[in-house]
Amino acid sequence: MTYLITGGAGFIGSTLADSLLKDNQKVVVIDNFCDFYDPKIKENNIKEALKNKNYRLYRGDIRDKVILDKIFTENKIDVVIHLAAMAGVRPSIENPILYQDVNCMGTQNILECMQENQVLNLVMASSSSVYGNSKTVPFKETDIVDYAISPYAATKKANEVMTHVYHKIHNMNVIMLRFFTVYGPRQRPDLAINKFLRLMLDNKTIPMFGDGTTYRDYTYIDDIVSGIKASINYVQEKENVYEIINLGNSNPVSLKEMIQTIGDTINIQPKIEVLPMQKGDVDRTYACIDKAKKLLGYYPQTSFKEGIKKFIDWYQNK
Repeated sequence: MTYLITGGAGFIGSTLADSLLKDNQKVVVIDNFCDFYDPKIKENNIKEALKNKNYRLYRGDIRDKVILDKIFTENKIDVVIHLAAMAGVRPSIENPILYQDVNCMGTQNILECMQENQVLNLVMASSSSVYGNSKTVPFKETDIVDYAISPYAATKKANEVMTHVYHKIHNMNVIMLRFFTVYGPRQRPDLAINKFLRLMLDNKTIPMFGDGTTYRDYTYIDDIVSGIKASINYVQEKENVYEIINLGNSNPVSLKEMIQTIGDTINIQPKIEVLPMQKGDVDRTYACIDKAKKLLGYYPQTSFKEGIKKFIDWYQNK
């Protein structure tokens, strides 16, 4: 099998690529190595994969239909795993037009290339951010998600709607995976766990937005990859598939507890500066994963404390 991973040099994409390569699958990657964070990090993510004969890298942007046409012409793609996007809630508020362009028009290009080349299997990253400040927990896929509170969340909801159009018109098999706060080795440096660990090790103050009672359903990268791979199998085995599925740990952790767990693991007492909540940030995320269990056999294996320890071990030995 040949799998196209968009955004395949990033945190989730490169980890998935390595896992598929271990399974002796062929992996095609497109990534634009943009400067949202240091491109050298992505270069380091893929350095081992580049040595593998089953790995092929295209440096380009999903907004560029020409390079996408080239990829689909030169490779017989079986499944597209579409992870490429402008990520982050707060930056999307500062630059909403860019987020709309990349996340929506870029996705449209992917969908067009798929239908033009009769590639009918898609697994795509959505986000827990589509739930906004839903009052009902845990979050279920059947919840109404019409009340986004950031441009990023709005683009992800738009992606869910547009992929459904291609499912109905072009018979595409689609699984939209709502990821819940993924962390672990290779996590982006702007994300809280990575950032807070770095600040603690440098003996610097941690900015804590709000009173620390907000909580997130932190999900370890290995569990996310297992869910993606199960989704890949599902879209290839089933017919007439369109599913939205939560991938979380279903065990939320407060911001205070997250900070303290990092501190306890490295034996450093965190220095905290309490700041006001920021626009676009949700109060909580909490995944109901019953559907993922039923359809994908998805059962997260990594507890938060165990995952933090693994991340810190990786960080200190990279």
